[in-house]
Amino acid sequence: MSENPTHPRILAIHAHPDDVEILCAGTLALLKEKGCEIVIATMTAGDKGSAVMGQEEIANVRRAEAKRAADMLGAEYMCLEFKDLCIDTNDVNRKRVTECLRRARPDIVITAPPVDYMNDHEATSRLVRDACFSASVPNYPTEQWDPAPITKRIPQLYYCDPIEGVDWFGNPVPYDFIVDVSKTFQLKIDMLACHESQRAWLREQHGMDEYLDSCKRWSGQRGELIGAEHGEGFRQHKGHPYPHDDLLQETLSR
Repeated sequence: MSENPTHPRILAIHAHPDDVEILCAGTLALLKEKGCEIVIATMTAGDKGSAVMGQEEIANVRRAEAKRAADMLGAEYMCLEFKDLCIDTNDVNRKRVTECLRRARPDIVITAPPVDYMNDHEATSRLVRDACFSASVPNYPTEQWDPAPITKRIPQLYYCDPIEGVDWFGNPVPYDFIVDVSKTFQLKIDMLACHESQRAWLREQHGMDEYLDSCKRWSGQRGELIGAEHGEGFRQHKGHPYPHDDLLQETLSR
């Protein structure tokens, strides 16, 4: 973990390539401007996300797109190589995510919300929550071939919005605060535009051909709530024994 409290290390980890860009890339760009080191991780390489390419081929494409987007931010990218639509909350997978936390050594973790529209997102949220706790436990080996050392403490944990900000029944999901990302919004959109294969998949699978426009609309709706052009919403995990001090907003306000 960071030895400099004014420049905390950030891990943004979500289920698929492009999830981070849609939901929190504007905030990551602001944190980068503050001097923070950023790691973007995806649980999967999006290996099911094509109607024309096989799993290995589309996974290679989407890893490259995710790396290109991370490079635009000056962030490190890693993929945990789970299979798309197959993320389960079990001990083997918990150890895999714990190893990611130990390697990234974040002070702040941003991840998927507990309730979202699909299992991969919700399982990611649960696994990351557990990994934040277990990463600093000396007697919890990850059983990896070259394990990283345990972390010093539980990091601050934040959940980004679910898609469109609603639960399974279309009800609005609460947020703790909204970050004004108006000044970094163009970079957010440029990063999202790297994921061209996902746009093609959404056209085929979901009948959507407004990948960038839908992101602009949602960011605009969040922004309106704080009188800004664009915003991103977050909730902080404050259950025992996770830290309660709000390092994310403190860092952004410096």
